[in-house]
Amino acid sequence: MKFGMRTPSLKKSLKARTTGKLKRQMKSAVNPFYGKKGAGWAHPKRKLYNKVYNKTTFSFWDLFK
Repeated sequence: MKFGMRTPSLKKSLKARTTGKLKRQMKSAVNPFYGKKGAGWAHPKRKLYNKVYNKTTFSFWDLFK
């Protein structure tokens, strides 16, 4: 389990910021769970891991907030 700052990835950050509205709408039309929260009950181990990970790590950009 990681503690502290997550390793910044410029490639992933840029990809997340440039995904267009049309692409998100197309994915939502095909997959009804795309972009929805609360699907973690299907994988309890993953849900627990992600909850702990999100509480114990922080982003590089959180340092400037």
